[in-house]
Amino acid sequence: MRPRLYLKIRMWVVVCLLFYFAAPLVCGYTDPRDFYAVINLYASLGVPPPGPIIFGVDPCGLPNWQGLECENGNIIGITLSGANLGGELDDDLGSFTSIRLLDLSNNHIGGSIPTDLPSTLRTFNLSGNKLVGTIPDTLSSLSELTNLSLSDNHLTGPIPDVFQQLGGLVNFDVSGNSLTNELPYSMGNLSSLTTLHLQNNQLSGTLDVLQNLHLRDLNVENNMFSGTIPEKLLSVPNFRRDGNPFDSTILPSPPASAPPSYSNVLSPLLAPGTKADGPSASQLLGARRKEKKSNVTWIGIAGSLVTGILALVLCLFISRHCRRRLSEKSANSHSTGTDNVLMNTHTQDKSLKKPFNQVQKVPKEVVLYPIVEDSLIKDVVMKQGIDHSSSTTRLDEKRLPPDAPPTAPVPSESVVTNPIITCLTPRENASEIVDFSKLFTIASLQQYTNSFARESLIGEGTLCSVYRAQLPDGKVLVVKKLDKAASGRLNNRQFLALVSSISKLHHANIVELVGYCLEHGQRLLVYNYCSNGMLNEALSLDDEINKKLSWNDRMHLALQAAKALEYLHEVCQPPIVHGNFTSANVLLDDDLAVKVSDCGLAPLLSSNFFTQLQGSGYGAPELELGNYSWQSDVYSFGVVMLELLSGRKANDRLRPRGEQYLVRWAFSQLHDIDALSRMVDPSLAGAYPTKSLSRLADIVSLCIQPQPEFRPPMSEIVQKLLRMIQRDL
Repeated sequence: MRPRLYLKIRMWVVVCLLFYFAAPLVCGYTDPRDFYAVINLYASLGVPPPGPIIFGVDPCGLPNWQGLECENGNIIGITLSGANLGGELDDDLGSFTSIRLLDLSNNHIGGSIPTDLPSTLRTFNLSGNKLVGTIPDTLSSLSELTNLSLSDNHLTGPIPDVFQQLGGLVNFDVSGNSLTNELPYSMGNLSSLTTLHLQNNQLSGTLDVLQNLHLRDLNVENNMFSGTIPEKLLSVPNFRRDGNPFDSTILPSPPASAPPSYSNVLSPLLAPGTKADGPSASQLLGARRKEKKSNVTWIGIAGSLVTGILALVLCLFISRHCRRRLSEKSANSHSTGTDNVLMNTHTQDKSLKKPFNQVQKVPKEVVLYPIVEDSLIKDVVMKQGIDHSSSTTRLDEKRLPPDAPPTAPVPSESVVTNPIITCLTPRENASEIVDFSKLFTIASLQQYTNSFARESLIGEGTLCSVYRAQLPDGKVLVVKKLDKAASGRLNNRQFLALVSSISKLHHANIVELVGYCLEHGQRLLVYNYCSNGMLNEALSLDDEINKKLSWNDRMHLALQAAKALEYLHEVCQPPIVHGNFTSANVLLDDDLAVKVSDCGLAPLLSSNFFTQLQGSGYGAPELELGNYSWQSDVYSFGVVMLELLSGRKANDRLRPRGEQYLVRWAFSQLHDIDALSRMVDPSLAGAYPTKSLSRLADIVSLCIQPQPEFRPPMSEIVQKLLRMIQRDL
């Protein structure tokens, strides 16, 4: 029996004896709720209780209880930092009545953060553990909290919008996780916050919500924050911001009496579901109504009516005058061309630009637009207040005259920050805005790939040719040159919508889309580079990497890949089906961590592709009927787990006929322990736990069930893998 399991059984025996013999004696001094809560906590973490407890001495009456601090019979503090603890936390934490300090940092605690937390907590430290899942919304109930540290765990998802009641929070640290999305608006209420550490996550958006906080130490390094840095943040004494795609311009701080963000006025221009900074229009309207309701008098109403009538008359006069001026300028604009119209419009709407804290001046370079109607481009430029002192070149080759010179490229050493691009047709009411900002030119990508030379070619995929690209600063990227048969299924508007959706995928185990190119009929996608290549190569071709992949390493790779699919299926809205999940699309980065590629590219797949996927050994049986769903991804994931288990390929023509298709060969052997042992990759040399092997076989068996309705969702698979890995620790 493993030592940790033995210790846990022994502790529960002690607990049972305590409840039977000593409970009547101990409840006289320590609060009974604290007593039972600390017994459960210490047992779940593997903390041995002091021996005399079975003789009736309660926790607060025994001086050698490890890490315990009491006051008047109440437990007010528990400090077990660096105590080599494991196990998981459960909702018994909420049973503590007066605890102020809970420090369980630098241990091996797994599971998720409990949702039931003691409202009396002031210092809550779970950093340096193995916690998974999301940060619970119930943090909002900790109104006395001053110090919160959840750093260096495996937390995912967004930071919840829970800070309305946490005005006393002084130190907040969630660094070293895999958190995503924008900072919640309620973080602007943290008036006491002085230290904020957000580094080494995948957070995005801007830092505008932090600009009025009194910070002394701010670290946002290695995230995906963008936009301009508010001027007030530059005065923070210890401000670290490297590793983010910030704009070079600095956003001036608004005056004290400035109205809320002007982005609310432009919210009709945003795509559905896009968040604008600042309170919503409905919130502002509600606040104004409350204020008026409390302060208004009959005299004020009368004055408002008079003022409104005068304002209406004035507006009618100004409107008539402006129409006359506009008609005169419109007549003049026909003789000066479209560029002058854009310049005049920008001059008239110059006042509109300044309050909008999301829009900056575009560098005076050529900016490439997708094919849209001229009037729509003008409309967006006018409404967004974008400076177009430079000329604009649209990607519409058919409209150019035959003798027109080729499109002027952006200087190859730079990546142009693109303004918000609206892809509208005159009959569409909801605008489809591409909020992704990295636009590469063909000229720059040719420079980075040595004109797409053969030596830069990494491989040929189902949809594209893949090239290695090296930027002048030494950074290495991957360029996927989509073949015309695949990309031709989408028009320019649909392709830009696809780019927009892929750019919003932010997960620690998904390859990040860096940019795109849409020029001269070419469609290319630019991604981050993964130096250790594809999983199938690591298992069968690269002996050096294969030797590094122990049993535990392989199980962690399976868990990371499962989390990526869980994110696509159950977190993304609307859900995304991968459609081509194979070990060739499971990439390994410098640290041998999983990065799943080709996410969001399913719309480019042809109907014939399903036949090819079945021939490769990854296709589920229902593909024969042309049906593909998230259950089909689960099947493909089961095949990849079989590859990790056996070291074999999904379809290996060099093996005997009955062993060529991995699933057919393995399915009948998954519940035969002897056959299962012979199935394990020989390179592991028998270094694996037998119980873990049988548990993995159970998971694989569920994934590759012939009937799709019997396959579990990815969230269930993630939990099964987590429990299996934690038992092996």
